[in-house]
Amino acid sequence: MKAIVYRATGGPSVLELIDRGIRDPGPGEVRVRIVVSAVNPTDWKSRRGAKPGESLPFAEVVPNQDGAGVVDAVGSGVEGFHVGDRVWPALAAYQRADGGTAQEFAVLPAERVFPLPENAGFDLGASLGVPAVTAHRALTIAEDGPQRLHPGALDGKVVLVAGGAGAVGHAAIQLAKWAGAVVVTTVSGPAKAALVTAAGADHIINYRETDAAAEIRRIAPNGVDQIVEVAPAQNAELDLAVIRNRGSIAVYANNGGDLVTLDVRRHFSLNVRYQFVLLYTVGMAAVKAAAEDINAAIADGALPVGEAAGLPLHRFDLVDTAAAHAAVEEGIVGKVLIDVSAG
Repeated sequence: MKAIVYRATGGPSVLELIDRGIRDPGPGEVRVRIVVSAVNPTDWKSRRGAKPGESLPFAEVVPNQDGAGVVDAVGSGVEGFHVGDRVWPALAAYQRADGGTAQEFAVLPAERVFPLPENAGFDLGASLGVPAVTAHRALTIAEDGPQRLHPGALDGKVVLVAGGAGAVGHAAIQLAKWAGAVVVTTVSGPAKAALVTAAGADHIINYRETDAAAEIRRIAPNGVDQIVEVAPAQNAELDLAVIRNRGSIAVYANNGGDLVTLDVRRHFSLNVRYQFVLLYTVGMAAVKAAAEDINAAIADGALPVGEAAGLPLHRFDLVDTAAAHAAVEEGIVGKVLIDVSAG
């Protein structure tokens, strides 16, 4: 089979297309024929590492956490999956040398594989994993908010999604709207405003053209209930200006810098909760709960992808995986997908 691997950290050029044998699934594993793979920022960051040439935990690594495909073989002890089932994985490459989706067949722990609803295509399935599970976690960490999402779970809540045109922001808008929230999002220009409008945001604020804090307070005079934050270093002051008493700020990325300065007195006077979200270490119970709710949202038609839904799709072939990684690393807006095999 065809697979993409890298043997040391570095730029996209370290990615290599090779032929390798197809492995049988062991106990508790399933083998998935990958139809579509997807690239997330975490994929290129893992590939690049702290410095070029840095050693890896394995001799070679297959990249990409997300994808969608069809169960091809089932290992012993696995229940609930059969050959031919359409599925999407989460954390496919985490702590595994050959689990990544940038290959024709991936052997994965069954607990990291989830059924793809009948009304969902492989493009949608490949767009879920990191973005949708992260968004679900960010929306379910509030002290007085729901631990699960469903229609009505966020009724009466105002959710601020920073950078709503990104993949996680897009999923957060859709999931929050499905759960009943009023969604406010910030963008940097009209093109991204059009995308978040298509995603379903109720209020779009161009932070370069207006006083974002004043505008958000106009929409939510008592403050917003939850913030899904992509750039805490840049937005800490804005977040503090608009969060309500006992509100929660979920941070899932470090866009704009690694160091955040917080005013302790002003934060503790409001009982603000900061929750940092890293998908790799949230625990499988949280991932499983998210997958169940995400699939329910899909069944309701609440998580479409594509330009008309606010998340443009950019396609590459498996042989061009290096170019796909480069596109994400360079900040392309939308979702980068890699066609691996025929559906």
